[in-house]
Amino acid sequence: MDWGMKNRLAQVIKSDGHCLFMPIDHGYFQGPTRKLEKPGETVEPLLPYCDALFVTRGVLRSSVDPEKSKPIILRVSGGTSVIGKDLANEGITTSIEEAIRLNVSAVGLSIFVGSDYERESLLNLSKLVNEGEAYGIPVMAVTAVGKELERRDARYLALSCRIAAELGAKIVKTYWCKDFEKVVDGCPVPVVMAGGPKTETEREVFEFVHDGLQKGAIGVNLGRNVWQNDYPVAMIRALRFIIHEDATPKEANALFNEIKKGEA
Repeated sequence: MDWGMKNRLAQVIKSDGHCLFMPIDHGYFQGPTRKLEKPGETVEPLLPYCDALFVTRGVLRSSVDPEKSKPIILRVSGGTSVIGKDLANEGITTSIEEAIRLNVSAVGLSIFVGSDYERESLLNLSKLVNEGEAYGIPVMAVTAVGKELERRDARYLALSCRIAAELGAKIVKTYWCKDFEKVVDGCPVPVVMAGGPKTETEREVFEFVHDGLQKGAIGVNLGRNVWQNDYPVAMIRALRFIIHEDATPKEANALFNEIKKGEA
């Protein structure tokens, strides 16, 4: 691996081997998501506690202060919306030259294994990896499931993650699931956990994050479970406690309850 590739990976994966990515890219397919209507205001108090932002070029330029930013993972796939026919019918929306211009640490796109557009999305990943390798920019593959949430099981996610790694992704973002170790054990590159739909309690989030880390994930890429929380700073700090300080869910929950008093 060339120096530039190693350096960029070191920017997003910290020296302890773990990471806390915060995605604010939801608007690229679902518009002004609740509590992300003004992404700049949402992200500002959370920036000190995340390791990298996952964001589109439009929101990066319009809403993120270049003098205060964290390492950027640039969302470069899109072309569909929640009201369209098929979320899986994505293409690459942003050139590698644009990624270089924006000085990003990595680029990311979704793959839709098992969908009608499986081939197209996997070839999108392959093309992006080819371009990223030429410039030392790592690619994060997102194992998306579109509207078919029932596909979040270990067999399907293990298949998707392995294919992403085989095609050259340096990091794979996927969902936590039952028997999550089967997903991680079959993927030869680092795995980060997605949040999915907002959970009922903070403790549920702490439980699955802790479990996933124990089973081999290196961290998380959590958005809605952080910034849609009534106490987002308390939430992200509690997650950081688990990810970077090996706290238990009980300890994280106690920290959350302590910090939220100051946010109330």
